[in-house]
Amino acid sequence: MTDSQAEANGLHLGERFVSRALRFGRVLRANGVMVTPGQVMTFIDSTEHIGVSDRRLFREAAETCMVTKKEDMETFDLVFNRFWQPRRRIDTGAETLSDYTEISPEEAEAMMDGEDMPGDNEGMMSDTVEGLVSDDGDGGEPSDEEGEGDESILTYSASEALREKDFSEFNEEELAIARRLMNMLEWDIGKRQSRRKVASPKGRFIDYRKTMRKSLQTSGVPLRIFERKVKDKPRALVVICDISGSMDRYSRLLLHFIHTIENDMAKVEAFVFGTRLTRITRLLKNRPIDEAIERVSSEVQDWAGGTRIGESIQSFNQEWARRVLRNGAVVLVISDGWDRGDPELLAAEMSRLQRSSYRLIWLNPLLGSPRYQPLTRGMQAALPFIDDFLPVHNLESLELLAQHLSDLADTRPVRKQVPLTFEKERIRQAASQ
Repeated sequence: MTDSQAEANGLHLGERFVSRALRFGRVLRANGVMVTPGQVMTFIDSTEHIGVSDRRLFREAAETCMVTKKEDMETFDLVFNRFWQPRRRIDTGAETLSDYTEISPEEAEAMMDGEDMPGDNEGMMSDTVEGLVSDDGDGGEPSDEEGEGDESILTYSASEALREKDFSEFNEEELAIARRLMNMLEWDIGKRQSRRKVASPKGRFIDYRKTMRKSLQTSGVPLRIFERKVKDKPRALVVICDISGSMDRYSRLLLHFIHTIENDMAKVEAFVFGTRLTRITRLLKNRPIDEAIERVSSEVQDWAGGTRIGESIQSFNQEWARRVLRNGAVVLVISDGWDRGDPELLAAEMSRLQRSSYRLIWLNPLLGSPRYQPLTRGMQAALPFIDDFLPVHNLESLELLAQHLSDLADTRPVRKQVPLTFEKERIRQAASQ
């Protein structure tokens, strides 16, 4: 490929290489190295800049993009060496991509150009380290039927179109792969300090009872001062999701998102609302996703109906807030802000909810559009009492949300709430206009 062609079309990777890189990420995850889809895409993008001719640079790029923990280095080395193992050697005087991708230098160039290669019948390797190499040392190659659909979808997602595509535009195949990618995301909102203390060799507090008890073994003379530290506990997460008619095109995929984080984290409470609030925590817990969504859709009476956000938040504040927010929980409200209820009631209840929560985050699927403006009455009433206003319209936005939750500060954000008397007057003026 000439320089002019690369400049005109962009140096894009062939589908075969992208498919292998995605498979490499899956094998790493299967062996305990937590690799996100974003990290795999970063690795693929990096090869456009460093090329594929230098084995050392190729390996360092993979390590830099995919390894975040020191303890994962040994597993990464083993998986890398066996996954990108040589099938045949090309005597070129230097190590090239052909040394560890089972192809010749000419085929490597064709891969970089996106061209089809004669006899390209690349098989899918096993997801375990033991299955990466067959008895004769060559990579295993299952039949064409095995993994054909999955890998074609993954190849399509490799162009970043799937990560950036709006959930409402997904077809059935894309929904399936989106659900698989959601399961790969790591959810962690940090820890909170409990009032309890636990034993620690480097604690800030003296454990007087244990020190005195041990001193009885040495005639009352304490030879060692025992210490304690404040106990850390996982912070709770509360998700309140809008399943009204205006959210219908997003609801099922967002319920899968809620199902994923509920089964990945220790303390998650889930609620849905349309015209009234329904708790669905037990319906989603420890059930397959399809069964869980069917249970939710059958038991929630106001699915795809009207929207009364203020009354639903009021029900939460009166019936559930004391039970689920008492330990400094993070609250996620997922809604597009379309509301048929009283905006003054919504403002009052959002103010109360913000004061009760450690962090109040509003996720709006419409926020992903560059033309979107929060002009609806519901959003105008809620905005002054939201700590973070974020989009939730595609896979990329979920990755950013996961990163945002993991980076939450140890202290509550500074909140400059508008007094409700002034807020009500502002809402009245906006409604009259």
